[in-house]
Amino acid sequence: MSAYPQALTNHLEGEVTTVCHCWRLTRQDGVVSGFTDHDRALTVDGTLFEPESGFSATEARNTLGLAVDTVDVEGALSSNRIRDEDISAGLYDSAKVETFLVNWRKPEDFALLRVATIGRITRSDQRFVAELEGLTYSLDQPSGRYVVRACDAELGDGRCGFLLEQSGYVGAGVVLSCEGSDAIIVSGLDAFDPGWFLHGTLNWTAGVRAGRAERIIGHRKEARGVVLTLRHSPPAPVDEGDAFSIKAGCDKTFGTCKSKFSNAVNFRGFPHLPGNDAAYGYVVEGGQFDGGPIVP
Repeated sequence: MSAYPQALTNHLEGEVTTVCHCWRLTRQDGVVSGFTDHDRALTVDGTLFEPESGFSATEARNTLGLAVDTVDVEGALSSNRIRDEDISAGLYDSAKVETFLVNWRKPEDFALLRVATIGRITRSDQRFVAELEGLTYSLDQPSGRYVVRACDAELGDGRCGFLLEQSGYVGAGVVLSCEGSDAIIVSGLDAFDPGWFLHGTLNWTAGVRAGRAERIIGHRKEARGVVLTLRHSPPAPVDEGDAFSIKAGCDKTFGTCKSKFSNAVNFRGFPHLPGNDAAYGYVVEGGQFDGGPIVP
């Protein structure tokens, strides 16, 4: 637990205390929101904390060593700054949550109790429960690179080095209609081969989902038009006429990197990695042991 400022310490040592909890939530896109379990709005550390959220927290604890500490925060979807469709869209994934202990009579007297990130979020009956993962949680996660055949770079990033914003690899279109909950029929992509945008990204430029991105898991052509299948069902409705931009996708294989993007020199996987049979095999008569690649 953080050291309390002297003014707050003196207040806590009194016979009567006037303290509450405040949560400052900072999303990955930089949007900051404040919530409190007090019955009126408070301004603490330059942030306005609203009381209408109905937040409550489970018991929090700090443990010695590197054990992972977690605490749940529960709230109603009543704040106009927390919407069900935003949670579904992943806007709150990995958001930073700062928990403050505040003297609500003197909001300038506060202490930062903990800093955590949002992990799993569950929703039911117009409520949500967010699991907050402490800073030590990252020490329990695998880090570094894995030796695998597939590329571990993101298409177009610094490690990939491919210039994605060029003719033939980007496009734009408009929604003609929706098919089910996760497929849309679009115009503007007739010049591209089926599957060209598979594993790519679609960024909405107009409509209720403007500014958000979707991962594409299906791209095919039919008589009625080009059909794109999105990884997740859009939490906000997609309407006819919604516009988008789109970028080509990569399946992370060496063959695609070489033939589709001519970027084999920057491939970040290990395409000649032998399989288990070769790795655990042994020398036999007639085998080829000239130092060449086991996998062509």
